[in-house]
Amino acid sequence: MSNRIRIYMTGVGGQGTLTATTLLARVAVAQGVEVVAGEIHGMAQRGGVVESTILLGGWKSPKLGFGEADIVLGFEPLETLRGLRYLKQGGVVFSSTDVIPPLSVSAGREVAPGLDAVEQAVRDRASSAWFLPCRSMGIELGSAQCGNNILLGALCASGLLPFGFEALEEGIRTFMPAKLVDVNLKAAERGREILASARLF
Repeated sequence: MSNRIRIYMTGVGGQGTLTATTLLARVAVAQGVEVVAGEIHGMAQRGGVVESTILLGGWKSPKLGFGEADIVLGFEPLETLRGLRYLKQGGVVFSSTDVIPPLSVSAGREVAPGLDAVEQAVRDRASSAWFLPCRSMGIELGSAQCGNNILLGALCASGLLPFGFEALEEGIRTFMPAKLVDVNLKAAERGREILASARLF
């Protein structure tokens, strides 16, 4: 993939979507890659939709229109589905499979699409996709929030970015609080380990 890459990231409040955005942007800067990043929409309360962008390779603005993203990172599958409008035809998707139902679904007022429907929509738009149970694996490692680095680990190990997995490891050690480094390194490594088995197509 070109060094000029546009990434759209989405999840729900409490998952660490903006933390992942900031970390990836700092990793890019540390690797000498020009980067702009921005928040499209962020809800402070847990459970609200959070959307952000990272543009690598010399873009002037973090603005991202529909159909322009090369990569979509979805930290929750329903938000991945909603975020597909930003993905260009033939782009790439990395998504968690762990559902965090919105309040309207939890209250029984609405029914959310199932994972099969999300995967089919991704197949219709993307050239390849990886689906990983990020939150579940994060809990296994000791922190649900470290699931964001499972997804980042898979992304950085995929060869799609102008820097690799080792740059992410270095970034976690450098930019994350010391008490969170070990669990997030383990999370990133878990993402790298299951990259091949998590590929949808």
